[in-house]
Amino acid sequence: MSREIISTDRAPQAIGTYSQAVKVGSTVYLSGQIPLVPESMVMVEGDVEAQIRRVFDNLSAVAQAAGGGLDDVVKLNIFLTDLANFATVNQVMAEYFNEPYPARAAIGVASLPRDAGVEMDAIMELDA
Repeated sequence: MSREIISTDRAPQAIGTYSQAVKVGSTVYLSGQIPLVPESMVMVEGDVEAQIRRVFDNLSAVAQAAGGGLDDVVKLNIFLTDLANFATVNQVMAEYFNEPYPARAAIGVASLPRDAGVEMDAIMELDA
């Protein structure tokens, strides 16, 4: 199995023992992104909508570094500290993704790194 490690300075650098993404064949596994601003590595300012947008921007940057984009995402996992924000996720997601939308899970969690309100990871399939 050949693995290619994906890295970009347009998304937050890994803050642990993981890669931003790993490509195996034509499949790319994107690590979880929280709403960190890549240049400063601090949380984005603003409400949960600003956090959601930052996470999608971060995922998009990693997807582009791997040779794809958000429209290549086939599975998206969303972790929220407050499931009441799910409607906002849907609203913002419609701006970042085109139909057909990826498969998706939304999971309520007690807490996330750096007290983020949202984290997302994804699986992307590229044309072979």
